[in-house]
Amino acid sequence: MSEVQLNKALTPLMLWGLGVGYVISGMYFGWNLGLEKGGTYGLAIATFFIIIMYCTFTFSYTEMACAIPKAGGAFEYANRGLGRHLGFVAGIAQNIEFVFAPPAIAAAIGAYLNLLYPSVDLLVFAIGAYIIFTSINILGVKFAASFELVITVLAIIELLIFAGVALPEFDITHLQINPMPNGFAGIFAAIPFAIWFFLAIEGVANVAEETINPQRNVLLGFGSAIVTLVLLCVLTFVSAVGVAGWEAIVYPQGSNIASDSPLPLALSRIIAEGHVLYKLLIGIGLLGLVASFHGIILAGGRATFEFGRVGYAPQLLGKVNTKFRTPANALIANMLVGIVALITGKTGDIITIACFGALGLYIVSMISFFALRKKEPEMERPFRVPLYPLFPLTALVIAVIALIAMSYNYPVLALIFFGIVGLSYVYFLVFLNKKMSYSAL
Repeated sequence: MSEVQLNKALTPLMLWGLGVGYVISGMYFGWNLGLEKGGTYGLAIATFFIIIMYCTFTFSYTEMACAIPKAGGAFEYANRGLGRHLGFVAGIAQNIEFVFAPPAIAAAIGAYLNLLYPSVDLLVFAIGAYIIFTSINILGVKFAASFELVITVLAIIELLIFAGVALPEFDITHLQINPMPNGFAGIFAAIPFAIWFFLAIEGVANVAEETINPQRNVLLGFGSAIVTLVLLCVLTFVSAVGVAGWEAIVYPQGSNIASDSPLPLALSRIIAEGHVLYKLLIGIGLLGLVASFHGIILAGGRATFEFGRVGYAPQLLGKVNTKFRTPANALIANMLVGIVALITGKTGDIITIACFGALGLYIVSMISFFALRKKEPEMERPFRVPLYPLFPLTALVIAVIALIAMSYNYPVLALIFFGIVGLSYVYFLVFLNKKMSYSAL
């Protein structure tokens, strides 16, 4: 273990800001691609079940986060409850989620800025964002979390302003326009984009080691964040689609290519693109993307750091910067991998791979939950999930169904995901397993 320890500086309000901030970009872009797959009803049904999964998962995950407040999150719980083999698998799934989600958001940041400054290539903006926000995370967790709190609050205000502009134009008949273009199959195809509404909220657990009184404050942060996000999800979905139907916020007028900017498309049906309010909302809307981008970089750095700290990745990644007491090496490594993914330009595919990683994490985490309850019944659990075993079992069942459905609908991306996990596990078996001591568990 590194001699320099992570700094404990996070309060419940900061955790709420991180929890909402990790996720809030999902309200701004990406989710509308699910409308192309399932239509209004298809995405709504998929989102309904995904909300149930996240609510039950979050409270189950909180029990483990409060009992084992370590930076590795799911990796730590699986390592302790299921052993290092499944612990390694959980860690890889977690790293796939946290490494692949930021480049998708960076692409959206580039696209938003390109709207305002069309002469500058969006990749320049996207890569610049990576460098800036990785640097902010290196400078210190309190500074990073405080910055995250401010931009998260501003991003929420922007969503409320958007709803205030859009809801007067709401017409319930717009929700019924071509509501299920691909029938029931569209529900399952829309799953990854429903997940995108909430992807990465579990990152709160990855900063538990840097939280003041984590046994109490992680619960407050997680609980308040999931309630906020469910309300914002419903509000954004209804107000955006209600303006002119789902196709209006998927396809720009005169185009059949899906857009990454649903809220600007909805606004363009209400006010002129040259209107000061339109430009203001687009500019503030960028903060929602920045909030998630910055927050997931923060959580992902902790996940990679813990992997290196216990020897499952190069130990250089498990070093804490002596000056700033942050996992600088892990943050830089994640940035470099993310930039490579960003350059591919396949936002939808990157989102889907991140969702595969998330579902893998959720499934192993809930199995770990039951294993820890059985293996360590006397472990101090400052918070216990309500309605046990219904909550963790519900989260597990929905996550398994979602993973099967996504594998069926996106076989090539499933192959890429399982290929990464499989090759990584072979590396673990050949090079790491025999060297690992049980003290790493």
